[in-house]
Amino acid sequence: MIPFNKQNLFGNELEYIKEAYAANKVSGDGKFTKWCNDFIESKFETKKALLTTSGTHALEMAMLLIDLKEGDEVILPSYTFVSTANAIILRGAVPVFVDIRKDTLNIDESLIEAAVTDRTKAIFPVHYAGVSCEMDEISRIAKKHDLFVIEDAAQGVNAKYRNSYLGTLGDIGCYSFHETKNYSMGEGGAILINNERFIDRAEIIREKGTNRSKFFRGEIDKYTWVDVGSSFLPSEINAAVLKAQFENLDVIQNRRNEIYRRYNEGLKDLERSGSIALPNVPENCTSNAHMFYVITKDLEERTSLIKYLRNTGVYSVFHYVPLHMSEYYHKNFVKLNLPLTETLSSQLIRLPMFYSLENEAVDHIIESVINFYTNN
Repeated sequence: MIPFNKQNLFGNELEYIKEAYAANKVSGDGKFTKWCNDFIESKFETKKALLTTSGTHALEMAMLLIDLKEGDEVILPSYTFVSTANAIILRGAVPVFVDIRKDTLNIDESLIEAAVTDRTKAIFPVHYAGVSCEMDEISRIAKKHDLFVIEDAAQGVNAKYRNSYLGTLGDIGCYSFHETKNYSMGEGGAILINNERFIDRAEIIREKGTNRSKFFRGEIDKYTWVDVGSSFLPSEINAAVLKAQFENLDVIQNRRNEIYRRYNEGLKDLERSGSIALPNVPENCTSNAHMFYVITKDLEERTSLIKYLRNTGVYSVFHYVPLHMSEYYHKNFVKLNLPLTETLSSQLIRLPMFYSLENEAVDHIIESVINFYTNN
């Protein structure tokens, strides 16, 4: 069976873990964590980057930083992982879902302004599949209505909008380094602070609400509890793994680009014939080849294709169940109709995508998809 995802080691991960233990420093903010923070700041050009225990925690930190409160509203797509909405719900605020674009499956920027009320605090663009939302228009709306922009760039590490990296275009950006992402530390993430007003407080919130970071830099003679916060620091073990991944960032990216192109070229005829739709990358976007998906005719066809691929030794999956269609949402909020979100989410199938996926395997997957449509 060709798996949907597979972890890959690049040579130094285990050695770096040994170094962390040899230095008797495996809790957070050791040399590997600091190396990764510096790398993100330099590579992606953000004012401040801090590793977190997950992309989820980066989102939750962002909500604390903007002082999201009960009754506030945040605009976001329903077609996203539950962490995006949970970060809002945990502060007592209300997620306001709008529909997505058919071409990129990102939030439809033309629908955002109509959803703004006097209670709106922020816009949450989610860069689906490593392809950017239309950030110029989102930024314009945010500026007009004095809203924060928090980028959920969990899938967008090393992708770009125009000449800027995703995660650096809003007030705050959130990355994920979960095992399914392009660059992985098993579980982990990062918060990118692009608005300088949040830098000092981000360090405090991440350090359980203390000014411990200033103490270790020698800026104060003792540290104490000064704000709300939690333990958002990953261990040095995780950061050691991520360092080795970042050292091979270009190698990983180039291979994923090759796999993406191979899928795209191999399945293009099926798209031309109208059998399927393939991912679209607008001209002003640079994808990081986070995933490759196929849009089928309907739910029944998708179910049949997934079953057919399993029988040919290919493990493919569908993606999110839209949040507005979830059990929790139905129990707590008024029913909502988002036609494109509902339709496209029932048609999408993700094909295997990982660094060590060999060309022969990619060709087998392509052939299997083609055979499904040829035989049916």
